[in-house]
Amino acid sequence: MQTSHSRTAHWQSLDVHHHMHPFTDHVELANEKPMVIERAEGVYIYDSEGRQLLDGMAGLWCVNVGYGREEIVDAVARQMRQLPFYNTFFKTTTPAALELAHKLSTLTPEGIDYFFFSNSGSEANDTNIRLAQSYWQLLGRPERQVIISRNNAYHGSTIAAASLTGMASMHDIPACPIDGIVHIANPDWYACAQDMTEDEYGLQTAQALEAKVLELGAENIAAFFAEPIQGAGGVIVAPKTYWPEIQRICRKYDILLVVDEVITGFGRTGAWFGAQTFGIQPDLMTLAKGLSSGYLPISASGVSERVAKVLRSKPGRFPHGYTYSGHPAAAAAALKNIEIMERERLVQQVGERTGPCFQNALARLLDHPMVGHVRGHGLMACVVFSPDKTRRAAFNPLGGFATKVRNHCFANGLVTRAVGDGLVFAPPLVITEAQIGELVHKLRKSLDEVLAHGV
Repeated sequence: MQTSHSRTAHWQSLDVHHHMHPFTDHVELANEKPMVIERAEGVYIYDSEGRQLLDGMAGLWCVNVGYGREEIVDAVARQMRQLPFYNTFFKTTTPAALELAHKLSTLTPEGIDYFFFSNSGSEANDTNIRLAQSYWQLLGRPERQVIISRNNAYHGSTIAAASLTGMASMHDIPACPIDGIVHIANPDWYACAQDMTEDEYGLQTAQALEAKVLELGAENIAAFFAEPIQGAGGVIVAPKTYWPEIQRICRKYDILLVVDEVITGFGRTGAWFGAQTFGIQPDLMTLAKGLSSGYLPISASGVSERVAKVLRSKPGRFPHGYTYSGHPAAAAAALKNIEIMERERLVQQVGERTGPCFQNALARLLDHPMVGHVRGHGLMACVVFSPDKTRRAAFNPLGGFATKVRNHCFANGLVTRAVGDGLVFAPPLVITEAQIGELVHKLRKSLDEVLAHGV
């Protein structure tokens, strides 16, 4: 009989010999061997050795309704028995895609009533670049092609989406970033504003957009892309002065505002979308991850009446699409996922109870000598470490301490992710207050262990 150890060794061998991982140093991985995740239930995952880990990252910011939802499995199975696949090319459609588009129109901010389906956030952001540039072209303004994004933003890893992404590590090949995409400062008050209040810094950083518009010429700008909260960049929550000023600038210069809700969408901030949490009025939206809670790959571009009216009223094809746009099984998964969220009032629960509990519990870590800052909203947060909290000093090398703490967290049964000098968290929305306590206990234990071994 095969033991868990022999099964694990077999799978790890297959991994080394045949599997390529995303965002991975494969030399390092070959020495360490991957953890093999075999099953999951609720907020917990289990590896091939039988160890239980509390998933503090909801998979990859996505398993909002938690693991093991048989209702979603059954909905997908029913759809696959009836119509496992058909495309939405050639003037055809499917009921599941139509029902999902209609449902989304009832949840998204006012005016976002049309949806173009893709398979990932990267693809949806590629689509939104195409939508924004096509909009201006159809209006007889083809010169309006420049896209503005932000430093430390994350919008995906295709060539176009990686170009939107404002991380230098994503621009390590000659083709990236592509021409016509530029970046401005992001609103990271803790890291960048030693001598300003949050409100002052929020206003100043937002006005960097206006400065860039004036530099390049408003007549050349198609759109501004931004996440309501920068997720992979370290859960950067903008000061409250930031978004009203961004909105003012976009309206003043008639620039399309594209709100990337891949991480913040579907309840993560305590509202259905981060745009609603922060009072943002988007022209285009990027939806993914929580749309199906990761049960099947699906994403969507939400399109405002303003943009859709131009795209749908002008003759000629929109030359863009994917084989699996509006895949009926993925749409069925998304519809059932949303039904569960509504029935269990998960969005309200995050806004009223578990979100505040989560933020307050993590804030209590500020009494730890190595915790310099805690930021977040709803059920997403970053705990930032510093060797000198009064100076907001960084570690050398950057991220070295956070990586050690992350490794101890895994050993103590907690999944998290190191970003710079911090650890980021985004647990499933079904997490209970008791499980929040478990998460924070395991994090503090891991911090103490690293500190005991010497920084």
